[in-house]
Amino acid sequence: MFREIRRFKQALSEEKCKEILENEKRGVLSVLGDNDYPYGLPINHYYDKENHRLFFHGGKSGHRVDAVNKHNKVSFCVYDQGYRKEGDWALNISSVIVFGKLVPVEDTELAMKLCRDLCYKFTQDQDYIDQEIKSAGKNTLVYELVIEHMTGKLVNEA
Repeated sequence: MFREIRRFKQALSEEKCKEILENEKRGVLSVLGDNDYPYGLPINHYYDKENHRLFFHGGKSGHRVDAVNKHNKVSFCVYDQGYRKEGDWALNISSVIVFGKLVPVEDTELAMKLCRDLCYKFTQDQDYIDQEIKSAGKNTLVYELVIEHMTGKLVNEA
């Protein structure tokens, strides 16, 4: 059903893919948007490594919500900061692409816990997090990406 990566010698292990999902803060979520045009949006995420699930949060309306309501199959791409080999100009980047279905988290308590977990990737300021959840929580939609397929590879941009 899903394609395997063509350059299999550059493939990342499943553990390395999970490490990138856990540690990187942002990626690009791609959905089937208006008039069946692809719509990719930069978005931050939380990866629950124990259950191998990704979570996103945002407003309860807009292009992304409309697209997902129409067609919930998505892809999500994350890549690391990369590195350069000594004396080389080209960047070596590890990337992960995940395919799956995006479903809303219906449990309000769980959704707010996931929002907190996402916030902790950016700050440990508990007062700030509490205030954000108090002011925006009721207007926040949390999605779970149920992962069906995941690949990762190391690419040299030369």
